[in-house]
Amino acid sequence: MQKTETDSVIDRLRTLIEQHYVFPDAAAAISARLAGAAAGYPADPAALAAAVTADLQAVNGDLHLRLLHHEEPQPERAEQDEAAEYAAMAEWAERTCGGVAGARRLPGDVGLLEIQPLIFPAALVGDVYAAALTLLAPTRALIVDLRGCLGGEPSAVALLMSYLWDHEPVELTGTYERATDRVRQSWTSAHVPGRRFGRTKPLYVLTGPATFSGGEALAYDVQQSGRGTLVGERTRGGAHPREAFRLHPHLEATIPVARAVHPATGANWEGTGVLPDLPVPADDALPTAYRAALAQVAATDGPSATEAETALRKGTFLSFSV
Repeated sequence: MQKTETDSVIDRLRTLIEQHYVFPDAAAAISARLAGAAAGYPADPAALAAAVTADLQAVNGDLHLRLLHHEEPQPERAEQDEAAEYAAMAEWAERTCGGVAGARRLPGDVGLLEIQPLIFPAALVGDVYAAALTLLAPTRALIVDLRGCLGGEPSAVALLMSYLWDHEPVELTGTYERATDRVRQSWTSAHVPGRRFGRTKPLYVLTGPATFSGGEALAYDVQQSGRGTLVGERTRGGAHPREAFRLHPHLEATIPVARAVHPATGANWEGTGVLPDLPVPADDALPTAYRAALAQVAATDGPSATEAETALRKGTFLSFSV
């Protein structure tokens, strides 16, 4: 790259950070740092991306602030790209059963809902969530596996949480947007299609180091509302929605433009991840949660309790190791 190109990239990046970064005070400091270092940045695009990323993250440690290098040239973004991206998301959801990797009843009347790779937008797969939760609604305890959930869309997180709650709405994690200088609230729904699992029966949510973004939001809301027990490992720690900006055919900036805000804590899981209530290796999370769920069902009355007691006695939970 020529010096003029490098200067242009840095100038444009500074402007974008000042205009869009969710933390304005940090944005000013980051912009000043880039300006002070601009003369010494390398001309090679890959080296430039690495050097600039280090400076972007040096002020407040935000790992989502990055200058990415692409080996292949990236095209300019056109207006129709948003429709194309939505179509690609819909096709991905179609290929992965709407993100519902599994919905089944385990011995002992315990339900298991596996969500991966994403909590897809409710507008795309709301019917899939309704079908899965309606199927599992009669079970006496439920395990929601988010260990392979790499992200999700806020309205879909609220929809899933609605099936785990009752008719009286509860406020969930919202999103502060710098562009509007307000928090976009998120609530459970008073009505959902199909049947609810409800808020009183035992609920276990499995987490691991791959659990990210929207998956973390669901886990965090379950934990902060006291709705269930998190089992597994600390999640990855991403609570800042980002936008991507093309600065050069081979360089793209990612800038957080919003941040998650829980109404009770005023905080989120950015950088720290969501800590499980019952820490165990992620590979052991399912048998651990299943055994705990069986114990709770066994402590009740009726045929389900007898079935759960039998599953505990036989060690059925030991066969679930992934």
